[in-house]
Amino acid sequence: MTRSQLALATLPALMLAFPVFPQVQLTHTDQAFTIDGNLDEPQWAKATPIELIVETSPNENTPAPVKTFAYAMTDGDTLYFAFDARDPDASAIRANLSDRDNAWGDDMIGIKLDPSGQGRLAYQFFVNPYGVQEDSIENELTGDESDAWDGIWQTGAKITERGFQVEVALPLRILNFDDTDPNPTWGIELVRFYPRSETHRLSIAPLDRNLACTLCQMVPLTGLKDLKASQQLQITPTLTARQDEKRRNDKSPWSKEDEVDVGMDIRWGITPDTLLNATINPDFSQVEADSGQLDVNTTFALFFPEKRPFYLDNADLFDTYESLIHTRNLAEPEYGVKLSGSRQKHSFGILQTKDEQTNFLMPGNLGSSLASLGDDSQNFAGRYRYNYSDDLTIGMLATARTSGDYHNYTLATDGRIDFSAQDYLTFVLIGSDTQYPDDLAASLSGEARLRAESKDDLSGISYEVGLNHEERDWNAFASYRHADDDFRADLGFIDTVDSAKAIIGGGYNWYPTGHFFNKLRVSGDVDRTENNAGELIEQEAEIYFSGNGKWQSYFHLYVGDRERRGRRENADSLAIDGNAPLFDETYGGLTLEFTPIGNLDVDVDLDIGDEIDFANNQLGESIEINPAINWRPVSQLKLKLEHLWKQLDVDGGTLFTANLTDLRLSWQFDVYSFLRLTAIYTDIERDLSLYTRPGYDADEQSLEAELLYGYKLNPQTVFYLGYADGRFDDDNLDSLTQTNRSVFAKFSYAWLL
Repeated sequence: MTRSQLALATLPALMLAFPVFPQVQLTHTDQAFTIDGNLDEPQWAKATPIELIVETSPNENTPAPVKTFAYAMTDGDTLYFAFDARDPDASAIRANLSDRDNAWGDDMIGIKLDPSGQGRLAYQFFVNPYGVQEDSIENELTGDESDAWDGIWQTGAKITERGFQVEVALPLRILNFDDTDPNPTWGIELVRFYPRSETHRLSIAPLDRNLACTLCQMVPLTGLKDLKASQQLQITPTLTARQDEKRRNDKSPWSKEDEVDVGMDIRWGITPDTLLNATINPDFSQVEADSGQLDVNTTFALFFPEKRPFYLDNADLFDTYESLIHTRNLAEPEYGVKLSGSRQKHSFGILQTKDEQTNFLMPGNLGSSLASLGDDSQNFAGRYRYNYSDDLTIGMLATARTSGDYHNYTLATDGRIDFSAQDYLTFVLIGSDTQYPDDLAASLSGEARLRAESKDDLSGISYEVGLNHEERDWNAFASYRHADDDFRADLGFIDTVDSAKAIIGGGYNWYPTGHFFNKLRVSGDVDRTENNAGELIEQEAEIYFSGNGKWQSYFHLYVGDRERRGRRENADSLAIDGNAPLFDETYGGLTLEFTPIGNLDVDVDLDIGDEIDFANNQLGESIEINPAINWRPVSQLKLKLEHLWKQLDVDGGTLFTANLTDLRLSWQFDVYSFLRLTAIYTDIERDLSLYTRPGYDADEQSLEAELLYGYKLNPQTVFYLGYADGRFDDDNLDSLTQTNRSVFAKFSYAWLL
């Protein structure tokens, strides 16, 4: 029995307590809609009301605490939904004006759609009572949920005396679907988030927690006959202008660079299930500043997520169980072309870009670092996935990067096998072939230098296999990953090679009723990592205890014991035994999250215990405190403030104290426009007498600030105007000194043809 069949088989038993809808039937109309949240169009009266009658979380398939009615219609080109969300106390509704994809925590209604009906991938659309949009893609295969994807769709909403109302128009052109089936059946779930003392999740159907899949439990959506998507061509011209000024210190002159660029993005739905994206002289600058991360006493490179629209369209089709495509590696493309689509059980994606830079990650087993070549590069990725059945999915992926006498090629296969509704296996096998230029090693140091200079041609494989069991009360998992010494995946973000890691773990869940906590969980895992010579790199055991409760609260408590290698003493050798000392670390931590009042979220992280001082290869004691608040004193103003304080003590005293403050202050004029101030301040103080090697500053500070005005009619029709600057201070400067400043503007407009 397949997963979807089992989900349907369990539905009748769950439905004994609820008159839930076994399917959603679309009503057809040829009348026009005004999407304003009023629900006063006469055609809504012809649609069958669908009641969200079940609460699936935190209570398990119990009657919904409030009434919510939904309606669904189509004109063959667009899907229309309306929601009447009742509330016995409308004054308690949580709603704030905010930028799109930033309204979580508010009252919400949502639509989840699976156009393939296979329970593998779902589009998600959410709307708050002011009409602020959230959209994302949920991938059942990888377990990921990405809100980076943005579609152009329309919403209207209003708060009333009895709750709030929402109207939604979803053009079919933003969805990938097979139009060769004259009468298809999609998957759908209509949901509502009702945050009060707890965040209640309401739905049209119960959710069986004994099934490892959630998308396979979506309700069938019918009435989709003769769907055709119009306006398949979208042309988005872009104009960007900026002035950048830089200097080394307060005594050196400013160097100025002015730049004006005109570019164009093209999005063409060749068919409803095949999409062509092209970009010419694209603007790949990021308007939103990355979140601050503390880069001190670390050995592996920091990861930053992708935020640029060209790469995000249908990005889920390229996903694998390893990070083989990390498009942040592509910094300054001259052009890009992407063809992607899905039909029935098949999906594919092809990406080709020319990048003016060649950046990649140089992996290792005790650390990784970023490498860069001075020349431009050609970059290719090709992906194919076949859903043979509900219980078997298999895929292939190929990538290529070339630049002069440098190349990196990978070829991979991956898949998932479901043995039952609770048990499944995932696997990925990758082969690579790499050649580095002769002068690359000279620009690197430590392990990265040795990994770059060892051979003229590098080839290797990497593989990972994982076995999982998931059900309502408990779960268990085991996995094994191996990577050859010479394996490389330069278009991705794989930071570990020359290693073999085994891990096994599991957990047990309780669901108390009538208490402060509605879910408690205890879990743990043990793992061991060796290099390919059989030398121990790390082994650890960890135990976790967590829970969810009232005030939207969450806690996570953990303790662990770990043996881990320090830095190599002889940087000219990759050997570990006799070269990298082994330390025993005991550590623990606590995370607390809660919402004491409706407009204030509070998070606190505490980590304490033994930690290796990698600079001096000794064991120290570390404490790290990371409080954060997200406060909305009024619906238009949002203050997000996070601070991280870390101190590492060694035998001689305090080695370093680090502070990082990340401030985001925004004023939302309406659902389209905002003004935002971002400031990220870092301060690191070191006792140089405790360092055995030179190259460190006693006091190091930086301040990055940005003031940005944005008008966003939709994700592609935008106007930005901003100013940014950076300040730096170290032992060679007298004070925090401005070293860079920029003024920039961007305009783009999406033409739908």
